[in-house]
Amino acid sequence: MASRKTTTSFEESLAELEQLVEQLEQGDLTLEESLKSFERGIKLTRNCQKSLQAAEQKVQILLEKNGQQTLEPFNDE
Repeated sequence: MASRKTTTSFEESLAELEQLVEQLEQGDLTLEESLKSFERGIKLTRNCQKSLQAAEQKVQILLEKNGQQTLEPFNDE
């Protein structure tokens, strides 16, 4: 298998994680393949969590005014 990039985008990680889950759910993998897929899934999950935490921090910074957090109403128009 080709070597993987060390950093992937949130979307890439999530898509690969979804593929791994599908493979594991099918039950066609050997125990060793399942363990490798599970290990990769854990790494992808951690990558997604880090991306989400970073996004949440950015949103909090953007919403902070004069040292106070303010909630802005959501307007989807």
